[in-house]
Parts: sequence; structure tokens; C-alpha cells
Amino acid sequence: MDLLYGRNAVRETLAAQRRALKRVFIASGSQKGGILDEIVQLAEQSRTPVSYVERHIIDQRLRDVNHQGVLLEAGAYPYVDLHDCLQCAAERQEPVLLLLLDHLQDPQNLGSLLRTAEIVGAHGIVLPGRRAAEVTPAVVNASSGATEHLLITVVNNLAQTIQKLQQAEVWVVGVENDERASAFDQVDLNMPLALVVGAEGPGLARLTRERCDFLVRLPMRGTITSLNAAVAGSIVLYHAWRQRGATD
Repeated sequence: MDLLYGRNAVRETLAAQRRALKRVFIASGSQKGGILDEIVQLAEQSRTPVSYVERHIIDQRLRDVNHQGVLLEAGAYPYVDLHDCLQCAAERQEPVLLLLLDHLQDPQNLGSLLRTAEIVGAHGIVLPGRRAAEVTPAVVNASSGATEHLLITVVNNLAQTIQKLQQAEVWVVGVENDERASAFDQVDLNMPLALVVGAEGPGLARLTRERCDFLVRLPMRGTITSLNAAVAGSIVLYHAWRQRGATD
């Protein structure tokens, strides 16, 4: 059972209805209106019980987080297979757009990237099974609930998954701070695409980098030598989306 928190995250989880939904807890005295009213409405529509409790009860169950007076007891995150991600693109009749994350461990970075991926209509997210962040309540909150509308798969071997995608005629492009890489806005990304973003600091693993069809970088002018992983990945995702026509 996951304890999900944050008003946006809880609202999107209830709206998506992809998890088993057990109960919503709302802190007594919380200001009504806006998202809180939406949460109550969605809970009623999904027949999820709502309990009003003293705030300290939620505080005790969710220590040291900004829960905004809302807690949702929900089932585990519904991961999918890679095939489901590719099938999503086929059903939408769109060129594949996937985001592959190479051992990204920070929940805030992961959540921020997933939020961008959902906004630009990515067909799926690929996470490695080891040494990487999972879809935890912290990630759900950091993504503002975007996780609940995304198809996310966990794979045992990212390098082998890259090969499978290439065999399916998907171009795999790594984002890397490497002077030999092409500037991201100087290449054509309007194609079946899997964008690979590495961990903060080390970047892409050697084997992952070697398996990519090519690398792109974000030109930098200032003193700082690298961009935040979530920022870099989000910029390239948006650029790829705009090259596709940025249609909603």
C-alpha cells in the first residue's frame, strides 16, 4: 500500500483510476474549494471513502513531508511492459517518443522529468531495475501526479533494451555533456525517438553511451559546467516535441 500525498498528486491518482484506491484522508479545517473539492468529487465518483481527521494524524503517517492536508491510501504503482509503450504510439498513430533514464536516483529530478514527459505526450518511460529511483510517493508528488497518466516500464538491462528499440527502428539519442556531441537544436529529432538522460554528475554509463545512435548536448556559456539532469532532459524533450509540430 502506497501513502500518496499532495493535492495535485492525489487528484491525478483519483482521476486516472489506475491503482486500487482504498481511502482518502483530509485534515479537518483544511480550506475548501479548488483542488480539494475536486479530490472529494473524484473520490465520490470512484467510490473511494473520504475521512476527515485531525492534521496530526496525517503528520504521524507522513513524517517530514508537505502533504498539504491530504493523504491517499492506494495500491502499488501499475508498471507496464515495453511493448505497451510502443503500442501506445501505434494507437495514437504517432512516431514513438520514449524517455529512458540511466540510473537517475534523485526523486525530485525523476518527478520533474516525468512531469515534462507527460506534458509533451511521451508514450512511455523506461527505468533500469537497479541503482535507480522507482515510482515512490515522493516521485508521484514531485511529478504533480503525472506518473499516474504515464506508461512506465522497469527493465533489467538498459543496454539490451536500447538494442531492442533500435531493432524496432527507434532512434536512441543520449543527452550528454560532451563537446563531441551535437548541439541539441542542430539535429533533427522528428523521428521515432528514445531520449536517454543520465544521472546527475556521472551522466550516461559507458555502455549506454556507446549503444546510443548519437549524442546531443546543451551549449553552455556560464561558469557552471553542467545542467541539472531534469532541466537538460526537459529542454530536449520540449525541443523534440516542437519539431514534431507541438500539436495538442
